[in-house]
Amino acid sequence: MSVWTDTPVFLTGHTGFKGGWLALWLHALGAKVHGYALDPVTTPSLFNVARIADVLASDTRADLADLAALQTALAAAQPRVVFHLAAQPLVRASYADPLGTFATNVMGTAHLLEAVRQVPSVRAVVVVTTDKVYDNREWAYPYRESDALGGHDPYSASKGAAEIVTASYRASFFHAPDAAQIATARAGNVIGGGDWAADRLVPDCLQAFAAEKPVSLRFPGAVRPWQHVLEPLSGYLRLAQALLESPVAASAWNFGPDARGDANVADVAQRLAALWGQGARVEVPVGGTHPHEAGQLRLDISRARAVLGWQPRWSLDEALQHTVQWQRAWLAGADMAAASREQIAVYGAL
Repeated sequence: MSVWTDTPVFLTGHTGFKGGWLALWLHALGAKVHGYALDPVTTPSLFNVARIADVLASDTRADLADLAALQTALAAAQPRVVFHLAAQPLVRASYADPLGTFATNVMGTAHLLEAVRQVPSVRAVVVVTTDKVYDNREWAYPYRESDALGGHDPYSASKGAAEIVTASYRASFFHAPDAAQIATARAGNVIGGGDWAADRLVPDCLQAFAAEKPVSLRFPGAVRPWQHVLEPLSGYLRLAQALLESPVAASAWNFGPDARGDANVADVAQRLAALWGQGARVEVPVGGTHPHEAGQLRLDISRARAVLGWQPRWSLDEALQHTVQWQRAWLAGADMAAASREQIAVYGAL
């Protein structure tokens, strides 16, 4: 029997891209998934297209700023495991609304952990941040969990601050061996079917290709650790299981691709265009002014490999292939709940 069978799980951000995939996967493992989030922010959305509501034990629509609502939902769910994915997840959006970004990503995390303090049933908490929490010096070497935190843009800074908030709560309130064990997870740039967020490379490419229009790149030379969404989610699930077994896992963890998954924006866009075919075109404009984004960013995943026994399974090309397959199935009117479950099955067991 799986550790997840009939296990109550509280999942924030279940109406989002990563949260929707995680809800589907948890349900497939036998968990009872209780969601807490705002309404989907895009139309279409993975939540609606893949009928995520059908797999939920409960579905609370409320803001992380509403501590009372958060406490009520957690108390009602009585979860054993909490996954905190709800966030303002976009760099460019953080420039437009820095205060909202800090409120959601920093105080929202504090509210979640404060609410967990009042629910003794919780044994493990995974707080999801980002690869952008590091003080990026544009170094060529991959960042390790012990490297300094930082953040140039409000999004990166807010996620770095969420790491500090989590570490403070862990040291102050969750340090006893019988307390809930809390860890943070830092993932690379995720791709996959069902992502319609604005100002993200793969959604921008797929929408342009489907409309038979060229896609224009903002930062063609920027290097990122690209990975299919199921890769970090498998890491979060493995991490939660480790937290249930031992307090040793209560720390920060990187979940990224191996070196083959590091590629620049132009390379990823060209690979997508080749997979899409049918006249898909990529343009690299000269000049232009855009808000600052990191030029190079890589993650060192050796600790997750050695301690958790986790490692990525799909190459970048495989990740892109599965993303294009999902998008084409949706455009063809396929049952996307079934298609999504099939991709989880193809990815394989934990």
